Amino acid sequence: MEYFRTGCQAVGFKFLVALLLVVVVSRVSSAQVDTPILQIQIGAEKRQFSVGELLTNPAMRPIKIARDVAYRWPMQYQAVPLLDLLHGLPTAGISTLEARAKDGFVSEIPWNLVARGESGHAVAWIAIEDPHHPWPHLQGKPYSAGPFYLVWQNPELSGVTSEQWPFALMSLTSVPDPLHRWPQLSIGASIPKDHPAWRGQAIYMSQCLPCHRLSGAGEGTLGPDLGQPMPAVAYFTDAGLKKLIRNPAAVRTWPQQQMPPADPANYPMQILMPLLHICESSADHLHPKRTEWSTGSSYFMWSNLCSSSPQ
Repeated sequence: MEYFRTGCQAVGFKFLVALLLVVVVSRVSSAQVDTPILQIQIGAEKRQFSVGELLTNPAMRPIKIARDVAYRWPMQYQAVPLLDLLHGLPTAGISTLEARAKDGFVSEIPWNLVARGESGHAVAWIAIEDPHHPWPHLQGKPYSAGPFYLVWQNPELSGVTSEQWPFALMSLTSVPDPLHRWPQLSIGASIPKDHPAWRGQAIYMSQCLPCHRLSGAGEGTLGPDLGQPMPAVAYFTDAGLKKLIRNPAAVRTWPQQQMPPADPANYPMQILMPLLHICESSADHLHPKRTEWSTGSSYFMWSNLCSSSPQ
């Protein structure tokens, strides 16, 4: 009987040890899955960084951002220069960095904006949220801009726009120029270089594409495709468009509404009006059988819908 009891105790002890091992492994695996990782891929080469790795990176330093896009007030961050994280990667010849955020926001950032940081222009940084000193929540949101946030010092020196500050950043990937990836975004080589449509195209590429695809072009999923199955201009009046541009909530509201009002100081009508011309040159390419739709007005609306996104 004593032998039987001892054997049972041994079996029970082994079972308990095995159970504890399962729990420990499960927790470790869960922690590894939950640990935020910033992924960087340039060509075929990949790197990844955890919060802890970046906070202990030798290039990490405190920085001040005078006009933070996400928070809309001055901020201080622990950050690493983006060019330091890319050092040694095959950046020669790349044209675009695709910055993908957790919420579906995808910004196509021209590589020259980043590269010129070495020559006295705007400097791109990866700000890292220290879990022991968390950042404040974004206005009206239950979360912060972290754990990774691409910020710029002196953005005005390079013309960096508001949609080139992706927060909740997940990855940076070198990709072809958007106009090569999605020809339907092009206004056509036949348009004179001094035509205002070119200015409109530039605004659309930086300010709209991160949230809204256009007839399938783009990677962003935060907002709806503005070209299909029906161009939004087909169901908006001119008066409705103007109200939507200035204050979306004045036209329609819903609990998950994201787009805030556009700042008239940053997007006055005299700057946005060139957007009217873009689809005049690309109408046949985008909708060859739907010429009754005002494609010029549709691009005007598309560009303004994106001129002030939640990112």
